[in-house]
Amino acid sequence: MATLLDFRRRIRSVKNTQQITRAMKFVAAARLRRAQEAALAARPFAKELARVLRSTMARIESPQHPLLAKRPEERILALVLAGERGLAGAFNTNILKTAIEFFRSKKGKKIVTIPIGKKGRDTLRKAGFEFAGEYVNVLARVDFGIAREIANLVTELYAKESVDAVYVVFSEFKNVLAPHLAVEKLLPVEAIERGEETQAEAECTQIDYIYEQPEGEILSRLLPRYVETQVLRSMLESSAAEHAARMTAMDAATQNASDVIDALTLHMNKVRQAAITKEIIEIVSGAVGTA
Repeated sequence: MATLLDFRRRIRSVKNTQQITRAMKFVAAARLRRAQEAALAARPFAKELARVLRSTMARIESPQHPLLAKRPEERILALVLAGERGLAGAFNTNILKTAIEFFRSKKGKKIVTIPIGKKGRDTLRKAGFEFAGEYVNVLARVDFGIAREIANLVTELYAKESVDAVYVVFSEFKNVLAPHLAVEKLLPVEAIERGEETQAEAECTQIDYIYEQPEGEILSRLLPRYVETQVLRSMLESSAAEHAARMTAMDAATQNASDVIDALTLHMNKVRQAAITKEIIEIVSGAVGTA
């Protein structure tokens, strides 16, 4: 049976763990604030770029560009954005589960991946997937240079017809408690959805602009920039979602530690009370026996 000393040691150990999880929660909260600001700031630019690209494509009768070429999807490239570290609850598991389900839906196709994040790389490597590239330690602080490098690799593989389609699997940041797992098609660039476009924005799209350069030249510049923006946005969204998941997980771990400490303290008090009662009974019994 556990002694009082064993209970005290266990309570001390849980309290030390609680201090660590509480500190990790505060660190994740600070990083989440910066990542959330970056992700929210990138959305208007991505939305406006999509609107300009949509407007340009609407003015070209039959736009021609390697990134617009549609081919039967026999070779698929998937960018899988998972976390860099653990202790984030089910964040990495959910991302990789979504990726595996997507791969299964493309059964019979050749799958090539570009893992972004250490956890995704390790898991996909163990599963035996072929890599076209890998990027680790890039989501803690997202850099546009890395996003451009990834976008250039993707567009080069697609332009050389090494792959027929490119998808991105990532966790889109909605709020701290409700991430949204997304699988978005990156290439070929198809008709961009209007989404929640307002009436004013729709009318603005139809304005007959006068371009200094030919529409085809503008399109050839917008399409690579659009891919870069989408890669950067997915990285920012995934980074914010990871920090949110880690903050939530550490908050739950801190609360669980409090519950364990309360339960151990209650049990320890019961054991101590039983020991004191037993000693009193022995003393009384001894006194009665001598009398």
